[in-house]
Amino acid sequence: MQAVELINPQGQGAAVILCEHASNRFPDDFGDLGLAEADRQSHAAWDPGARAVALGLSQALDAPLVASTVSRLVYDCNRPPHAASAMPSQSEKISVPGNRDLDDASRQARVDRVYLPFRDAVYRLLDARAEAGQPSLLITIHSFTPVYNDRPRAVEIGILHDEDAGLADAMLDQAHRLPHRRVERNEPYGPQDGVTHSLKEYGITRGLPNVMIEIRNDLLTNAADEAQMTDEMLTLLRPALDALGAGGSSGAKTGRAQNA
Repeated sequence: MQAVELINPQGQGAAVILCEHASNRFPDDFGDLGLAEADRQSHAAWDPGARAVALGLSQALDAPLVASTVSRLVYDCNRPPHAASAMPSQSEKISVPGNRDLDDASRQARVDRVYLPFRDAVYRLLDARAEAGQPSLLITIHSFTPVYNDRPRAVEIGILHDEDAGLADAMLDQAHRLPHRRVERNEPYGPQDGVTHSLKEYGITRGLPNVMIEIRNDLLTNAADEAQMTDEMLTLLRPALDALGAGGSSGAKTGRAQNA
């Protein structure tokens, strides 16, 4: 199995969607990193519900989707190779024995096996769209836990950005359309937490509008939840794309997005 999946690469919408933490798969050549089964199924290993929402947005907006197929505990594709958090030995309260004391060769093997295929897939996709004169903007999809280190999180939807806040601002301007949700800027994480690597690597360096969406994962417990949150993200995204002049090429389809 490849370390990255590319869905709808010929999508004609303006959005390009990334899901760096889509999977909790542990390839055989890296083993289970010494983790218990419960830990391999936990949020430490992936972002539950994120791939379903990303896929729903891909279908609704006719957008290409690039998703990792490997657990972020093997390699976190939203971190650069030099970051300690790219292969963390501790994730909240979960210790990761297989990530302790990795030597340079072991780290490079994971970069080569997981990160570079993901990065190169995004590069090729964005290059091809640029060469075809097709405008692009970048959306990355994540989920987060309602409790972190014993502290409850009230925020339900986080709209994250780094130095380029244009798309985030346009989405936050639409937050009134979801009066039942607590929508916040750069929560529960922000640039200071090192979570904006993909925004910088693929969006800011190319001058592309970009945003990172975080959804609290107790709102993503089943397929119905995932479909509802896809619709709610579209409620923010569609007028935001219009405001940035990308709505006409967003490929947006009418009706509820269908999640696989």
